[in-house]
Amino acid sequence: MKTNNRFGMAAVSGFLVILAAVYLAPILIVLMNSFKGRFFISDTPFAPPNGQTFVGIDNYISGIAKTGFLQAFGYSLFITVFSVGAIVLFTAMTAWCITRVKSRASSLLYYLFVFSMIVPFQMVMFTMSKMANILHLDNPLGIIVIYLGFGAGLSVFIYSGFVKSIPHEIEEAATIDGCNPVQTFFWIVLPILQPVSITVAILNAMWIWNDYLLPYLVIGNTYKTIPIAVQYLQGGYGSRDMGAMMAMLVLAIVPIVIFYLTSQQYIIKGVVAGAVKG
Repeated sequence: MKTNNRFGMAAVSGFLVILAAVYLAPILIVLMNSFKGRFFISDTPFAPPNGQTFVGIDNYISGIAKTGFLQAFGYSLFITVFSVGAIVLFTAMTAWCITRVKSRASSLLYYLFVFSMIVPFQMVMFTMSKMANILHLDNPLGIIVIYLGFGAGLSVFIYSGFVKSIPHEIEEAATIDGCNPVQTFFWIVLPILQPVSITVAILNAMWIWNDYLLPYLVIGNTYKTIPIAVQYLQGGYGSRDMGAMMAMLVLAIVPIVIFYLTSQQYIIKGVVAGAVKG
């Protein structure tokens, strides 16, 4: 029996190692090619850089200069941070309200949020971009409102499931101690929601940081985010600076990877805490 268990564990471990290699291979290939000359990437994309193909950080310097990367990074960081902050704050409040207030209106509101996840973005993108222009939302501040609308469905759904696991007695005790609903939410409920808030923040940050289509339709070339700036390395007639593009992709990946690695411990703590709740 022990031999079978060891064999099964070894098989599972081997499968997970292979799966991890499959997921990490594209990132490693991009990183490797970011240090190779642009003319060698297409010929030997899977070969590591050598004395002939290695160009150091020239691709990074060239890419930053051509794309205006620092400005694009600033716009992406501003939009991502404030969009994620707005989504976490407002959807947590909404989920708490519609979960605790039992009425037909709250149930209808919940199902409307759920339904919004089903509607494909392509069905509304043209009318959305037109309305954004009419309402003067075609700027870094305005697009935060749009991201809040698109991110609300999934976030409210996730929060609602977690709020249902919070005992009512905690909120009742806060009310007895003199807290009004606003104080109860910010002092009691929101700290309890920290694990799921980290999860919601990671999901939305990865989506918003890497999003190309929505910023392109709403703010266009005026306020270029990183995905739009990288696209400008592709010139006319199919010409493109592959070396600079690989370098800029690496710089675009690094912040979101760091954010995920520093936040995953909170997700694990939240899962463990939720397993013994109540």
